[in-house]
Amino acid sequence: MQLALFLSVCLIAACGLIYELVAGALASYLLGDSVTQFSTIIGTYLFAMGIGSWLSRFVVRGVVTQFVVIELLVGVVGGVSSLVLFLAFAYTEAFRFTLYGLVLLIGTLVGLEIPLLMRILKDRFSFKDVVANVLTFDYIGALFASLLFPLLLVPRLGLVRSALLFGVINVLVGLWSTWLFRDVLPRRRWLQGAGVAALLLLSVGLWKGQAITTLAEEGMYADPVILAKDTRYQRIILTSWKDDLRLYLNGHLQFASRDEYRYHEALVHPGLSAARARGRVLVLGGGDGLAAREILRYPDVQQVTLVDLDEGMTALFKTHPRLTSLNARSLVDKRLTVINADAFTWLDTHSAQFDFVIIDFPDPSNYHVGKLYTSAFYRLVKQHLAPGAFIAVQSTSPMFARQSYWSIVTTLEGAGLRTWPYHVYVPSFGEWGFVIAGLDGYAPPTTLPAGLRYLTVAGVPALFDFPADMQRVAAEPNRLNDQVLVRYYEHEYDAINR
Repeated sequence: MQLALFLSVCLIAACGLIYELVAGALASYLLGDSVTQFSTIIGTYLFAMGIGSWLSRFVVRGVVTQFVVIELLVGVVGGVSSLVLFLAFAYTEAFRFTLYGLVLLIGTLVGLEIPLLMRILKDRFSFKDVVANVLTFDYIGALFASLLFPLLLVPRLGLVRSALLFGVINVLVGLWSTWLFRDVLPRRRWLQGAGVAALLLLSVGLWKGQAITTLAEEGMYADPVILAKDTRYQRIILTSWKDDLRLYLNGHLQFASRDEYRYHEALVHPGLSAARARGRVLVLGGGDGLAAREILRYPDVQQVTLVDLDEGMTALFKTHPRLTSLNARSLVDKRLTVINADAFTWLDTHSAQFDFVIIDFPDPSNYHVGKLYTSAFYRLVKQHLAPGAFIAVQSTSPMFARQSYWSIVTTLEGAGLRTWPYHVYVPSFGEWGFVIAGLDGYAPPTTLPAGLRYLTVAGVPALFDFPADMQRVAAEPNRLNDQVLVRYYEHEYDAINR
């Protein structure tokens, strides 16, 4: 019995942490800025646990019964929390209120669990053994959950089913407790009936959870969702309407198939066509293979190395028929090697040099991505440039995020690179900005590959001309220890969304 009790502590701790991680991950997916979301949610959750611990002092009678009831409540509320949050984001204007309301409620209930359990155990074991063992198994459960969440739960089950699964575990702990403490539970049958009802509810959620999530996400996107996938790093959504296929990562549009060629032709060809050599090309990001498609138009490209963090992303774009049709099967081309790694770490541990480097990361909407726009990162990239090599950088919109765009330019210059900023109009995004950077001089190309749908030799020089409302403004460089770019970006896009 002693082992069963302390195993229950381990499971309770794991469940509580999973609900907290689900709320933080889902908020960062939907609201962006993972640092802010996780920080505020963890703080609120711990505060709520303190409230729960304080409230436990008022439970003076029926402690075992109250403990079982709380287990069932935590299981149901925590289990359905991600479903409720998806629906709240899609169909209401009260997402933040719902998010922090749920975090407060779950945290308060979790805060009640351990004090009540310790009071139950104090008559069975010595006080020092109760404290030592309960806290030991509580921390073990937290470690177990923190490892399981990114490595197995999110990529295999997703956020919704992960929460529901641990809701089931919480309820099972409650039911198990009705047997362990059967000698002091006067209303055991009633509690067991409530536990079975909770299990049925959560089981229906596990069965229908994906369908409900899809319904919620269809309310979030203008077009029907044809694929929804959680990876260790992000939520991938594909929507389709007639001949337009759209990719969203964590709710942010990455491309629309009807005009992505404008973006990718502009990203690749003004720099690559002008490069002194094209034998070895490095792509950082670009896991959709669309930039690689453009690179592979050049017969003198001998080797392309594509470094993208998310294996789930590159695997999808290697295998999904509509996506491989869009990227011309570039990710399985014999000249291309896919490496799933953090670009910062990979650059720091490899010494290869390249004739051309494309940096195609998502916009710097959070600090995790923002580190890939810092002077430290660009100095690292510079070390991998062969003589005469250029870099082409996706640099957000000089129209809608003007100061952010010019901060990227300033950061590249601060890393010791010469820059040639340019822009292109992409209907799905509006005006979009890029930067060519290098150590030597640049001149627009005099030839381009055959078969391009947008770029022409005559039209390339015009890309480097900025109208008055997009011309350079003062902006600080983005440093690893002070990511001013993320703050610029948040401020500019918050102003647009007001």
